[in-house]
Amino acid sequence: MTLRRWIPKIHIHPILMVFIGISILTGTFLELSIILCIVLIHELGHYLAARFFKWRIRKIMLWVFGGVMDTDEHGNRPIWQEMIVTVAGPIQHLFIYIFLFFAFQAELLSPYVLEMIFVYNTVILLFNLLPIWPLDGGKLLLLFLSMGLPYKKAYNHTILFSIIGSGILVCLQFFPFTLSSFLIMIFLFMENRKEWKQRHFVFIRFLLNRYEGMTQVNKVQPIYVSGKDKLMDVFSHFKRDKKHSIYIQHNQSRRVSVDETECLRSYFYEKQFNEPIGKVFQGS
Repeated sequence: MTLRRWIPKIHIHPILMVFIGISILTGTFLELSIILCIVLIHELGHYLAARFFKWRIRKIMLWVFGGVMDTDEHGNRPIWQEMIVTVAGPIQHLFIYIFLFFAFQAELLSPYVLEMIFVYNTVILLFNLLPIWPLDGGKLLLLFLSMGLPYKKAYNHTILFSIIGSGILVCLQFFPFTLSSFLIMIFLFMENRKEWKQRHFVFIRFLLNRYEGMTQVNKVQPIYVSGKDKLMDVFSHFKRDKKHSIYIQHNQSRRVSVDETECLRSYFYEKQFNEPIGKVFQGS
């Protein structure tokens, strides 16, 4: 039973099914099998690191040249911890290089297969380090931005950068054009376009985790706002790994302080979506 808990649920993305069909028709199934093995090892690195930190993991989704580990952790874990989980994937490629070295010395596989594994391992590693969401490079970009920027701004900047970056890469595929790389870049562009449309819900999920007390913090940081600001305007200043004391400036001589939990409760429990924060806490 304990061993079974450590076995992840693995799903195959529809785009991967397309590539499997193409590989069968074109006689490149060996190449695709090597790619899938490398991708699976990569994702298992993320998975094992996440399990070590007791993350709530739903599944692993595999697609060509990468995968996505679906979790219930949404900006509520410490940045350092999420960095370790993110980097744990690329680190697996170093172990593959070590395996290739010893496999070559022991002549376990043919030079042709070893060279193929080396090339695909390098390409997948470099591809995943591109600063495009949801690749590991995109996740690291979000984490680095989150160190200095509020979560909402860091997330929006990451997705906008990813849309522009993936769009440029789609255009570059025409010089020269390859169907596989073109489909991958189109997939990344569409994923980021979808993320941009859902950015408000991602932010709400981030706030809900804070409201439910599921966020780990290491510092208290004050936020100064006008009494005319709405609650959502105040929330846009929230940063990861930090708890906020909200200082509301009612007028030039009067300022009141409220805890972020009170603001979140007013929004989610009391449904005061459009009231200015000064009116919500005018009796404070």
